[in-house]
Amino acid sequence: MANIELEKEFVDALQLNKRIIYKVCYMYASNNDDLNDLYQEVVINLWKAYPAFKQECKLSTWIYRVALNTCISDFRKKVKRPDTIPLNLDMDFLVAESDTNIREMYLLISRLGKLERALILLWIDERPYDEISKITGLSKNNIAVKLNRIREKLRKMSNN
Repeated sequence: MANIELEKEFVDALQLNKRIIYKVCYMYASNNDDLNDLYQEVVINLWKAYPAFKQECKLSTWIYRVALNTCISDFRKKVKRPDTIPLNLDMDFLVAESDTNIREMYLLISRLGKLERALILLWIDERPYDEISKITGLSKNNIAVKLNRIREKLRKMSNN
């Protein structure tokens, strides 16, 4: 009975946080197949680690951490490839078809480095610096400095 309850609790948590997982995977995927593979890998890693989740932080913080670590590990394993995301990704649940500014922003973000992508995604998702610190292991001051630099970098990239 405990396994069934744990499984239901996990599925419910997954449903509540699937957008987080997709957003993180989206930034590290180069096509729909990569996106689906990354999502599946994140879910597997979450399931394996879920029984040990100690609730020392919010569930969404823990999910971000697992998703980012999974995507970054996968990224390191793969052969170096162009750091862009093709326009054919079907991410309507994140970005409306008609909103080209948001699509452009995500394309610019996809050109950032791994850590920069992670930080800006967390910032866009309005995560507090304390939570970003727990997820990334960086100090709040370091996060603030890096985010300022990333935002400036994105501004310059969008003007080109």
